[in-house]
Amino acid sequence: MSEHRCGLVAVIGRPNVGKSTLINAVMGRKVSIVTAKPQTTRHRILAVHSSAEAQIIFVDTPGLHRKAGKAMNRMMNRTAANALADADVILFVSDATSWTGEDDDVLNRLAQVQTPVVAVLNKVDKVHPKEKLLDALALMSARREFAEIIPVSALKHDYLDKLMEMLPPFLPESPPLFPEDMHTDRSLEFHASEIIREKLTLLLHQELPYGLTVQIERYLEEESGVAINAIIWVERDSQKGIVVGKNGSVLKKVGRAARLELKEQLQRNVHLEMWVKVKSNWADNEQDLLNLGYESP
Repeated sequence: MSEHRCGLVAVIGRPNVGKSTLINAVMGRKVSIVTAKPQTTRHRILAVHSSAEAQIIFVDTPGLHRKAGKAMNRMMNRTAANALADADVILFVSDATSWTGEDDDVLNRLAQVQTPVVAVLNKVDKVHPKEKLLDALALMSARREFAEIIPVSALKHDYLDKLMEMLPPFLPESPPLFPEDMHTDRSLEFHASEIIREKLTLLLHQELPYGLTVQIERYLEEESGVAINAIIWVERDSQKGIVVGKNGSVLKKVGRAARLELKEQLQRNVHLEMWVKVKSNWADNEQDLLNLGYESP
């Protein structure tokens, strides 16, 4: 009888290649928020997949990006780099339909790593005609020596079983590190703040989502349901008006969407109150970032 295996699988790639979508798909539940905008993931989030044979601990990371002008962007890059150092195997996720200079940047960073790297070509459902997928696989194989190369569609759940079967042999023999019924290392408060930020990001346009963050002031489980008080921090007064909207219209839409999703996930009534406040230049202040729950360097 083979020994139980357990270890860390870092999921790495440029922004917006579908890392969080991939993790949510293999988990069968929403662990990380997802939007079409790059840099939606800002934190290191563990997603724990347990079976009789193995416990696979996926590490969802912020996308590695070139423009690290603000302290938050530098912190996100460090968070992703630290995940690489701890991993037993690395999933390098790229988009099967396009390759960019930022993909090259990630690949160059992986050149320094001794850990096995598995190339995951995501979004293969968008490759037409299908013969082009063979070209994409051949190009990937020529870029470096990978432990494995696997095409998947996280959105359509194609070939995910093959990916999950392939991972355990890369992990060390070990008992589980987390209880079998645990799916993530993040708290319900953190998840609530991320759901609110997701709804804001989906509703607001252009650069504003990158200038805001959400902090939970109160998360109280009562008999009647869950009471949540949240502060939406923005960097400038002009942004506050946009987030609130005319007669509070934007805030109402965000609150309703977040409340409905949290109610469905928690299977309880949710009472959500939100305030928008200004904290000047918070995204470029390391102490503010730490106070707001971002990882330390």
